[in-house]
Amino acid sequence: MDRTRLLALALLCVAPTGLPAQTRPSFAPARLARIDRFMQQYVDSGQIGGAVGLVLENGRVIYQHAVGWLDKETGRRMTPDALFRIASQTKALTTVAILSLVEEGLLAVGDPVSRYIPTFAHTTVATKSDTGLVTKPAARPITIRDLLTHTAGISYGTDGPIAPLYTAKGLGPAAGWGWYTADKDEPICTTMERLGSLPFTAQPGERWVYGYNTDILGCVAERVSGMPLDQLIRTRITGPLKMNDTYFFVPRGASGQLATVYASDSTNHAHRAPDGPRGQGNYVDGPRKSFSGGAGLVSTAADYARFLEMLRNGGALGGVRILAPHSVDLMTHNQVGLLFDSTGARGFGFGFQTTERYGANGMASVGTFSWGGAYGSGYSVDPVEHLVIVFMINQLPNRTDIAGKFPTLVYQALVTSRR
Repeated sequence: MDRTRLLALALLCVAPTGLPAQTRPSFAPARLARIDRFMQQYVDSGQIGGAVGLVLENGRVIYQHAVGWLDKETGRRMTPDALFRIASQTKALTTVAILSLVEEGLLAVGDPVSRYIPTFAHTTVATKSDTGLVTKPAARPITIRDLLTHTAGISYGTDGPIAPLYTAKGLGPAAGWGWYTADKDEPICTTMERLGSLPFTAQPGERWVYGYNTDILGCVAERVSGMPLDQLIRTRITGPLKMNDTYFFVPRGASGQLATVYASDSTNHAHRAPDGPRGQGNYVDGPRKSFSGGAGLVSTAADYARFLEMLRNGGALGGVRILAPHSVDLMTHNQVGLLFDSTGARGFGFGFQTTERYGANGMASVGTFSWGGAYGSGYSVDPVEHLVIVFMINQLPNRTDIAGKFPTLVYQALVTSRR
């Protein structure tokens, strides 16, 4: 029996019990086969090195396919159990860790961040004027809620006037693409303490600004729990969910499972990315000290699908409860009004983009929550259709549209809709 079928059977064996019986197929096999051809075209044209797609319906694997190369230069084919750098997909796990601490009363979403990281007691905001950079005090303290919703005004420090200041502190342009910390020989809290002394780009609550917010939450989680973030996530999330291939740094014995990073060139062809922060990264041979809650994890399509299935199932999976249903609702409902999308078609919850109007996010149903990672991966959970969709790729920079089209190919194969 081949590896794909074994993985599919393994997922089926640990799917939640009590699922509704399907009286007729929801997906047309001939239409699912289109996804294979679609993915292969990107490999054959040289646009990508390799990728893995995985779709669950009601916790059951209905599609799984690996295409292309794990490492083209050494002739190793992509496999369904390949390890991918998931970058910002890490944010969802850190958010769950934070909310699990909230559920125990160890912190509250309204708490000021300065309660846990003192340098955030007097934050500043930078603006550009004719005479140069002007900083002024923040109008109010930054809260845990601000970080969860990316409304704290904190960027990745690569934007214009503040970039030199961040570079001097080993952040922004000095940290790969801004978010990268795997090469740092210091704990994440040391890095975040420095961040608190730098000016931010907007007043708290004023705008939706994507940046170091969840890395700060990772430090908060460490200080509240009294344990490193890798141990906290392993204890509360990946261990109970049997996500056995999810790590901040790859065990050396599993390094052969790690997908090579490719990069799109100016002609939209993929070539091997360089070593270091802007390419392969230090996920095998790094100092193994910086656990980035915003972008640090490595995982597989199957592991991440289990995590998402837990959320789709209201916070529990396989007899293990990770969060209460109301906590999941906070994550998956819009918490920012019109700050994320002024039209109201999309929103942002605690860690996820939310679909508020049908058609705003392809064919995804209203209520779908989704996000992705800097290496090109993407995922979504459609509660209406009972779907988990995961697309894994490691390509940076990525100029292809494959991740954006992958969900459309899934929906076109769905011929029995619940919507």
